[in-house]
Amino acid sequence: MEKEKRAAEKAAKQQELAAQQAAAEVDFATDFYGPLPLHQSQTRPRLARSQISSFSARDGETVLFRARVQTSRAQGNKMVFLNLRQRSDSVQALVSATPEKISKQMIKWTAGLADESIVLVQGVVRKSPEPIKSASVQDVEVHVSQVHLVSGIDGRLPFTLDDASRPDTDEVVLDADGKPLQFNRVLLETRLNNRVLDLRTPTNQAVFKLQSVIGDLFRQFLGSNGFTEIHSPKLQGAATESGASVFKVSYFKGNAFLAQSPQLAKQMAIAADFERVYEIGPVFRAEDSNTHRHLTEFMGLDLEMAIEEHYHEVMELLDSLFLSIFHGLRDNYSNEIEIIGKQFPADEFKWREGPEGTLKLNFRQAIDMLVEDGVPRETLDDINTENEKRLGRLVKAKYDTDYFIIDKFPMELRPFYTMPDPEDPTLSNSYDFFMRGEEILSGAQRIHDPVLLAEKMRSKGVDPESMKPYLDAFRLGCTPHGGGGIGLERVLMLFLKLNNIRRASLFPRDPKRLDP
Repeated sequence: MEKEKRAAEKAAKQQELAAQQAAAEVDFATDFYGPLPLHQSQTRPRLARSQISSFSARDGETVLFRARVQTSRAQGNKMVFLNLRQRSDSVQALVSATPEKISKQMIKWTAGLADESIVLVQGVVRKSPEPIKSASVQDVEVHVSQVHLVSGIDGRLPFTLDDASRPDTDEVVLDADGKPLQFNRVLLETRLNNRVLDLRTPTNQAVFKLQSVIGDLFRQFLGSNGFTEIHSPKLQGAATESGASVFKVSYFKGNAFLAQSPQLAKQMAIAADFERVYEIGPVFRAEDSNTHRHLTEFMGLDLEMAIEEHYHEVMELLDSLFLSIFHGLRDNYSNEIEIIGKQFPADEFKWREGPEGTLKLNFRQAIDMLVEDGVPRETLDDINTENEKRLGRLVKAKYDTDYFIIDKFPMELRPFYTMPDPEDPTLSNSYDFFMRGEEILSGAQRIHDPVLLAEKMRSKGVDPESMKPYLDAFRLGCTPHGGGGIGLERVLMLFLKLNNIRRASLFPRDPKRLDP
């Protein structure tokens, strides 16, 4: 009898243990995590979504937001920390095992989310007792109640965003014990070969926000000064400037050329009495230049305007345009500039303000500065890239400015449509603008007289008959005019000192790169 009683007690205990074990294995949080069905716009519940950038002011609120998993870190089987990112903003999130709410299975699944996965998260914003240095929003964290996978990744990441976001310097970083930390450096070539991933870094998010802003500031300034935006064709029947740097493409039974600039269309618009025009569009240059500042396709910011008395009217308007852009960037986008500066440390871009205004040198004065610094005069028929940078350093040292203008270039250095100086025909009514010792705009008064224009075309080896529609526009009578062309990527690169123009181009095109 006693034996049977003990057996029954043992069986009851085993049954109770089995029940407890089964209860422990029951996942009570299945509705709170896991992959979502493929998004096919099945429903539209109109739930409010939040931005990470707003979380500092939302302590205690429940938020729903979509983000990428930048990193995850599990602590045992009861807790996992996530760094969640939206564009340039990131926040720490905590998933902690909680009875009837967050199961160990949910912790395990969350800890296994791959970096760069896209998740939909719900949780409560809580003030953090100390700053969270790994996130851009450092004073709060999100206590997660639900996390669902919107889109995972297929395969292994070629590099981490943490590695891709490290400062572009050779400075050695030390750990708490004073020993140098070892990091993976992501080379520019690797970045460009995996551009979509590279573009996700906070730095690149900021870079291309500022690229968009420059275009907006360009439009706003010119729109407020009576300019009309035009859209000229990029397929042309003749080369704009010279056959050597033009892309030839087949065009039905003949050939066409990709536009080297909207130059012809801008001038013809002036002949059509548009008075003031501008364009933002692609420019193509078939130059085999594998340098830090050349692309075969870039975005041109071009303008042309009628002249009343003197071509300096154009030069001064262009100067005001640049100052407007510089002020707009500095005064309204300091956060983006600071983000970029952490990865690309640079002295703040400087320009002269107040009554003295922008520094203006003529070409001969620029040459004299270089000669005084030891450059042989006989090598200075033109100012090459090396001497441009040298001149930029000299100007910065003497005048404390990164931005200046050079006027009155020799006629032989300019295109056929450039107006000669009225007193010295070897000089021209032309100018270049410079940032940090590199050219960012080339412009001039244009020839509006058809006889002089045809003469200059011949002197530059261009057959006037090959550009008859262009020349005919001036035979119909044309207002004196001038303008300039700006490289968007070059302005962005030099303002931020990114050191390579490819970093300022979304998907750069150069002699060795046509993908992606």
